[in-house]
Amino acid sequence: MSPRIIRIITLIPFLLALAAAQAAPLPIPKPPSSGAKAFVIQDFNSKRVIAEQESDAQVEPASITKLMTAYVVFKELLSGNIALSDMVTVSEKAWRTPGSRMFIEVGKQVSVEDLLKGMIIQSGNDATVALAEYIAGSEETFAALMNRHAEEIGLIGSHFINSTGLPDPEHYMTAQDIARIAGLLIEEFPEYYKWYSQKEFTFNEITQYNRNKLLWRDESVDGVKTGHTDSAGYCLVTSAKQDDMRLITVVLGTKSENARADASQALLNYGFRFFETHRLYAAGDTLTTTRIWKGKTDSVTLGLDRPLYATIPRGQYESLDASMIIDNHITAPVVQGQALGKVQVQLGDELITEQKLVALQGVDEGAFWQRIIDEALLYFE
Repeated sequence: MSPRIIRIITLIPFLLALAAAQAAPLPIPKPPSSGAKAFVIQDFNSKRVIAEQESDAQVEPASITKLMTAYVVFKELLSGNIALSDMVTVSEKAWRTPGSRMFIEVGKQVSVEDLLKGMIIQSGNDATVALAEYIAGSEETFAALMNRHAEEIGLIGSHFINSTGLPDPEHYMTAQDIARIAGLLIEEFPEYYKWYSQKEFTFNEITQYNRNKLLWRDESVDGVKTGHTDSAGYCLVTSAKQDDMRLITVVLGTKSENARADASQALLNYGFRFFETHRLYAAGDTLTTTRIWKGKTDSVTLGLDRPLYATIPRGQYESLDASMIIDNHITAPVVQGQALGKVQVQLGDELITEQKLVALQGVDEGAFWQRIIDEALLYFE
């Protein structure tokens, strides 16, 4: 027997109430030309990709790599394995690492917090290697740790050889993966993500400025990271928030600092101008109650374990349609959070998003006689 499909009636008045205030639907033009090898525009909350070009191509990420390095360091902080106040002795290898620098000195001790700021704000390769060595003993071992975390969080198109992004044929990322890791940094580590909006950092009496030009151009921009090598070109990952909508853009392989900033700004403007994101349901809200068999109770409430967002073209909110597909013959025991169906949101014939529908509370098995009665009733279903 196929699962039941139920319309979510509560969505419709909510949509219609806002529909009156919406302008007529706008035609959606193609995204602006970026001049990049690859790019992606993604909504942070819904995870919907608004526009992309070669977003699954494995390309050299340069210092964009440091987003993954930061993720591993933040995880170590969260687990209590290290602390921001820990003092790190700078090795000769870290001191000699080529490329952008924080200007730490060999043999001196620098705090984890200062090294993180040197890596995030100044893109210091020396600071990055010092952190990698402190956490894993060597940069090579740290790269293995990066690959393990990448596999765990689903970065299927990435592979890391070092912590900095210095060129190597086996070191690559995709624009899709970069957007994902940027989103995880924002979502999981807000207390550290704030450093990505810091415009300058002074260490050892040397002040250096964040290379993300959009931090000065656009007040809605609060991150994320630049990257450049001769072979990778000029790269930029950007996040910006306007009202309740946050976008992440990734631009890889442009020809100059201005080109990457201009391309990123154009993609952000495009996303905010022609699309909108709405939270349709909150986590834990009861969406329906359904029959459960052989349980202590004869019903179970269903809802979502995380908020449900939809990103759609502007002016088309009233055309959204939501429905639930619920498993037939749900039988106790059921544990809280168990998936028992899904919610689907469509715009015309297009499936915009879907999310699992879960039990909001557990239901234990009923008494022996209740199970016998329900077994008999099920026979006639």
